[in-house]
Amino acid sequence: MSDNHFDAGEIKALVFDIFGTVVDWRSSVIREGQKLSAQTGLQADWPALADAWRAGYQPAMQRARSGEIAWTNIDGLHRVILDELLPRFGLTEMTEAQRDHLNRAWHRLDPWPDSVAGLRRLKKRFVISTLSNGNVALLVNMAKHARLPWDCVLSAEIIQKYKPDPEVYQMAASLLGFAREQVLMVAAHPSDLRGAQRAGLRTAYVPRPLEHGQGGWVEPVGDAVFDVVAADFNALALALGV
Repeated sequence: MSDNHFDAGEIKALVFDIFGTVVDWRSSVIREGQKLSAQTGLQADWPALADAWRAGYQPAMQRARSGEIAWTNIDGLHRVILDELLPRFGLTEMTEAQRDHLNRAWHRLDPWPDSVAGLRRLKKRFVISTLSNGNVALLVNMAKHARLPWDCVLSAEIIQKYKPDPEVYQMAASLLGFAREQVLMVAAHPSDLRGAQRAGLRTAYVPRPLEHGQGGWVEPVGDAVFDVVAADFNALALALGV
């Protein structure tokens, strides 16, 4: 729990990080790659490609933040990273249509087992929304694919910033019509939650130890302290009195 007094009754909205927190991007991308192999005969180390693709995400955003490249939405950044990786994984023969379809694998990510039921439970009391660096079209398509019951789809794309820029979190509170301290940011990544704290939001940490696969990397919490810590979304609902 946080050092500051936390009253769940004051919370009006929950905003969620998506990649890794709500959906299992790694298993989903691997599955999409395996489907491509089955359909085309193209072979690759899909787990390694999924990891390398995700590893390129933060550096690509930093290039845009620094002005090295123009601001680009996440679909665009994912495609730049993918095109850079294809030679390394022996996939230069992929057609443009195949590249585009694989790039949109991020629109078709599957939820963690507790996500849909937990979100439906939380939705009974709170406004629930995405708050992702993923672009709006990606998030909407993902919600349709995974049956995620959002009240609202908010994206950093709306203001052409990326988390953890404080303006992204503040935008969410403003657009939802609540004070910042009435909005609870839910994420599996301490760095995202620290960004939300700096912006004045409340925070809930829901670790996803399998995000990077069995025995994979888990972002350290360090000395960060959050308002709520829960094992999954059902446990989060219970902690918030739902």
